[in-house]
Amino acid sequence: MHDTQWKEIAGRTVLVTGGAGLIGSRITSHLRQIGAQPVALCTLDAYPRHTYRDLFGVDASDPGVIIGDIQDTALVKKAVADADYVIHAAALADVAACTREPMSAIHNNITGTQVLLDAVAACQRIRRLVYVSSASVYGNGNPDDWARPCDEFRTVRALLESVYGRVPPQFHEHAPLRPMSVYANTKAWGETQAALTLGAVRISFTIVRYFSVYGDPQVVKENSHSWVVAWFATRAALGLPLHLNGGGHQIRDLVHVDDIAEATVRALIAPRAHNETINIGTGTPTSIRKVAELVAARYPGTRMVDTPMPPGDPLGGYAATRRMEAVLDWRPTITVEEGVARYADWLRRTPGAILGWLRSQSNAASA
Repeated sequence: MHDTQWKEIAGRTVLVTGGAGLIGSRITSHLRQIGAQPVALCTLDAYPRHTYRDLFGVDASDPGVIIGDIQDTALVKKAVADADYVIHAAALADVAACTREPMSAIHNNITGTQVLLDAVAACQRIRRLVYVSSASVYGNGNPDDWARPCDEFRTVRALLESVYGRVPPQFHEHAPLRPMSVYANTKAWGETQAALTLGAVRISFTIVRYFSVYGDPQVVKENSHSWVVAWFATRAALGLPLHLNGGGHQIRDLVHVDDIAEATVRALIAPRAHNETINIGTGTPTSIRKVAELVAARYPGTRMVDTPMPPGDPLGGYAATRRMEAVLDWRPTITVEEGVARYADWLRRTPGAILGWLRSQSNAASA
């Protein structure tokens, strides 16, 4: 990206909803590094308050932090009125929690999104909104995509089956959406609604579909099956077995949170990202079992146990990255091997990242 494009955002105010979470805090940090003025709007209720301070580096007393709910119309209007750009990352992003409590998903991910979109649509000052979506909108993809009778596809199919045991689909931005969970359904709705609401008033927007985000300082949530690297590393550190849901044959495209932050900020200012939908992934398929093996290599003696597949958990696939590379003039730099090693090293240096409720499980298992 040209220096003039980075300079364009210097000194500008960027409202980041969900800006105190793992991804949001990395985005705000990156924005500061390039001279922007990020403002984080977040409820600070997804984790204990000390987690935000000690792990995510978020100080609730910082004037750049607004504690509040994305559904608060007056609060959101005021925050948007003072901004030049908006990154909408606030969501109930836990697939299991959305499945258990669909009304919470609707309130947070649909009502909250509409409140924000209405505020942005009424504020002609906003130069662009980036809507954070998810690869979960693709579901399991279209199996017919791999049924084409040509030698090239037969060769690729045979290679993928030999490596992964099945054919993991590659997800292209133009593919039909097939959400399989409440969470995915809310994200698919948000994509369409962003285009409808902002397109009508000619405010620039970009939709970024994150693939599987991981990396320190990610910490696990109770009763969740998301964030597989954090789950596996934390359980291995406590001597607990790694649960391979469905045998660990699901495919994920694991993208380090540092790369996610870089891509999101680029999407905010890249000229070619205007009204685009972009995958943010590495283009490399990795099985859940492979992640477990990488983690186990860092913790000798770790056991693996096959467990049932939870509802709403797709078999998955990996990102087509050509559009991302062309539009953002960029591609991710951190491999999954490097990222897992970095996470395990960080976890050893940061024992406070293993929360009390999980330590209790470990103590009960060893009693």
